[in-house]
Amino acid sequence: MTGEPDRVYEPVIGLEIHVQLSTRTKMFCGCALSFGEEPNTRTCPVCLGHPGVLPVINAEAVHYALMIGMALECDIAERSIFHRKQYFYPDNPKAYQISQYDVPICGAGRLGDVRIHRVHLEEDAAKLVHAGASGRIHSAESSVVDFNRCGTPLVEIVTEPDLHDPKEAGEWLRLLRATLKRLGVSDVNMEEGSLRCDANVSLRHAGSATLGTKTELKNMNSFRFLERGIEAELVRQEEILRGGGQVEQETLHFDPQSGALSSLRSKEEAHDYRYFPEPDLLAVAPTQAILDRARSALPELPAARADRFESDLGLTADTARLLAFRSELGDLYEEALSAGSGLDPKTLANWVTQESDAADVEPGALAKLVGMVSEKAVSAGAARQVLGVLASEGGDPAEIVAREGLSAQGADELGEIVDRAIADNADAVEKIKAGKGQAIGAIVGAVMRETKGRADGGEVQKLISEKLGL
Repeated sequence: MTGEPDRVYEPVIGLEIHVQLSTRTKMFCGCALSFGEEPNTRTCPVCLGHPGVLPVINAEAVHYALMIGMALECDIAERSIFHRKQYFYPDNPKAYQISQYDVPICGAGRLGDVRIHRVHLEEDAAKLVHAGASGRIHSAESSVVDFNRCGTPLVEIVTEPDLHDPKEAGEWLRLLRATLKRLGVSDVNMEEGSLRCDANVSLRHAGSATLGTKTELKNMNSFRFLERGIEAELVRQEEILRGGGQVEQETLHFDPQSGALSSLRSKEEAHDYRYFPEPDLLAVAPTQAILDRARSALPELPAARADRFESDLGLTADTARLLAFRSELGDLYEEALSAGSGLDPKTLANWVTQESDAADVEPGALAKLVGMVSEKAVSAGAARQVLGVLASEGGDPAEIVAREGLSAQGADELGEIVDRAIADNADAVEKIKAGKGQAIGAIVGAVMRETKGRADGGEVQKLISEKLGL
C-alpha cells in the first residue's frame, strides 16, 4: 500500500473522565473514604469481595451523580441498573467491577460545545503500590495491593467525539473540573487521582464523516499531560497513515518525562467484559423528592457565572473566566464587591486576580483597602504592603496604614519632593526635554524612594510632566 503524503487529516477526540465522589463512605459498603493512610486499613468483607456479602447502594453517591447529570444538562433515567463488568486483575478482588452498562443514571447532555454521551456510577479499583513508592514497603522485591481505595464511588463522564484539538480538549477539561468543584461533589484533585482522564484519539480525512480507528490514552493526571499526550498520539497516527499503514485499536500509556508512547494492551470491547445485571442490587429509580433535592442543590455554574461577570460587571472575558473557574476567588470577589460601597468592579477584580495575598484577606477588609486606593488615601504600592499584613495578621486597613505611616503624601508635600527630585536629576531632565521620555523613570524613582512608596506612581509622573511643561 502506498502512503498518503498529500492528504489532510482531522483529529477527532473524545474524553472519558473518572471522578471520585466526596461521599463519607464507599459506594457499596460502610467503609470510610481515605487518602494516604496505612494500606488496607479501610476495608471490610464487602469491598474485599468475600463470599456471601451483599452490597448496598450509597444514596449520597446517587445524589451527587444526579447533580452532575443536571449540571451537564443530561437526560435523567427514570430507572437505571448496575451490571457486573468482569475482568481479572490484582486490583479487583471480586474479579468483577460493579458499574452501569446499557442503562446509566444519566444519558445525553452537553457542557459548552461538547456533547455528553453518558454519566454513570461505578466503584473504583484498589491501588497497586510497588517497591520504592512507599516507605511502608521494606522489601525491594515486593509490591502490595492497597484496598483502601477499592469501592470508592466514581462517576464516569463520557463525551461524544466533539473535540478536534489537544488544547481544546485541555480547556474543556478545565471547564468540567471547575464545574464539578463548584458542585462540591468532588475535590477533583488530579494529583491525588480524584479526577482521572482517558482520551480516545483518532484521525480521519478532512471533510469525511467516517471516524478513523481510535486509540485510548490512559490516566492522564494533569491538563498539560493530557494535551501533550494527545499531541504525541496524533503525530504517531499521522506518520502511520502517511506511510501507508493502518492504526491499530489499542490502549496506550504516555510518559510525560520522555514524551514516549507505549502500548499497554489491545483495546477491549464491551463483549470482552461479559456484562450482566448485578443480581444483588435493585434498580435506581429516583423519586420526585430525590430529583428536587438534587436540583435545589445546584449552585450557579462557572460558565453562567463568567457570563454574568462579563455582561453585568464589564469584566474582560479572561478575568471573568478566571474568577468563575476558581470559585474561591469568585466568592471572595463577590463578597468584597458587596461589602464595599461604590467600588469599581474592574478595579476590584484586578486586585483579586493579580495580588496573591488577596486570597487570604477577609472580603470586607479587602473592599475597604481597595476603596482607600481609589480615594487616593493610600498609594497602590503602599496598599500592597498593607495587603501582606492583612493576609498574615488580619486587622483594619486604615489602622495599619496609620500605624505604619503609609498614608498618601499631601499635595503640597509631594510637590516639594518632586521639585527636589527634578533639581537632583538634571541629566534626566535634559534627556526628557530632548525627547527621551523613558528618562522620567529616574525622577519617579527618586520620588518613590523618598516617600518610601507612599506616593502614587501615576500621580508622581503626572506631576513631573506638569512641572517640566510637557
